[in-house]
Amino acid sequence: MKFYEKPKTIKEIIRYYSPILVTAVMIVILLLIPTGFEGALIYKGTERVSAEVVSVDNSMIIDTGLVRSGEQTCEVKFLEGQFKGQTHSAVNMLTGSLEQDKIFSEGDAAYVVISHRNDEIITVSMIDYYRLPWELILAVVFVVFLVLFAGQTGLRAVLSFILTILCIWKLVVPLYLKGISPIFIGIIIVSLLSVMIVSLVYGFDKRAIASSFGIIVGLGFTALLGALFTNLMKIHGAVMSYSESLIYSGYQDLDLTQIFMASIFIGSSGAMMDLAVDITSAVYEVIQKKPDISAKEAVKSGLNVGRAAMGTITTTLLLAYSGSCVAMLMVFMAQGTPLDCILNYKYVAAELIHTIAGSFGIVIVAPLTAIASGILLTEKKK
Repeated sequence: MKFYEKPKTIKEIIRYYSPILVTAVMIVILLLIPTGFEGALIYKGTERVSAEVVSVDNSMIIDTGLVRSGEQTCEVKFLEGQFKGQTHSAVNMLTGSLEQDKIFSEGDAAYVVISHRNDEIITVSMIDYYRLPWELILAVVFVVFLVLFAGQTGLRAVLSFILTILCIWKLVVPLYLKGISPIFIGIIIVSLLSVMIVSLVYGFDKRAIASSFGIIVGLGFTALLGALFTNLMKIHGAVMSYSESLIYSGYQDLDLTQIFMASIFIGSSGAMMDLAVDITSAVYEVIQKKPDISAKEAVKSGLNVGRAAMGTITTTLLLAYSGSCVAMLMVFMAQGTPLDCILNYKYVAAELIHTIAGSFGIVIVAPLTAIASGILLTEKKK
């Protein structure tokens, strides 16, 4: 059965379509299980709703150059919840941070938190702009285009997308918060995700086994390399955004450095899956075109494909990580910071570990997947 052909026998049908059923069951289970953090004390006695900004009062805002501090008072009309249709005064506190602050205008859709006691509103706080409708539109457009252009394969991709999001939100994040070993949990969950995602592509067959083998070994190697160089370079996990806020929220016992180490192989796992599937598909097509090919020749073909793909995929990792820190690099250049100082800066060193350790994992995935594919997919002839 070729990758793009419909399965013909009962055995092929079961192997090809059963991952969809398994994934759907996993998604339902993940949707139903609680994270254990739904009743956080910070949100008790409050209601979070969307609201329309009816009017604003900027008289209490203090402008000092680019920095704006003080507070903005807004009159808002609640669009949902217990107090739907009512209007109330709300406060938008400004801290002087361009990153965190926002200024509302009349007619804006806002996300507010209502503190209340029974039917009496105590205070209303402006949290941010209300972006959920646009996020929903973006997600729907993405799904529609994916399914239109890729058909059934696009639908499988949507399922893998949903499964990945749920695994991260319902498993990885809660287990990390509970203090369970981040590296161990990360490898287990990402390995499970890898098996399911490549199985959605191929079905439960030898191609999925070959790809999964390469990915899992690559994950393990990346985890070891990332942990080693994180310790050697003395990188603390506090380099991650919001990590200090997490500590001050009552989770001071968390091992942030191990969470940082786990983020290294989690961040590069997608590229590993991509490369493993590319190599496995290429080897499979070669074997289909030339059924009498030997395992050695099939492995050689897979290695050639891997060499060609590794250059672009490692660059993809570099661009993905460097794109998130362009502003930091611009600051260094604007200040005339010497290159040796830049490379010694802990945030830059952390991104280098992410990029290079992830790239090493990809280098491992390519030959192992080629070997596994060449051996497993030519085994039937023997």
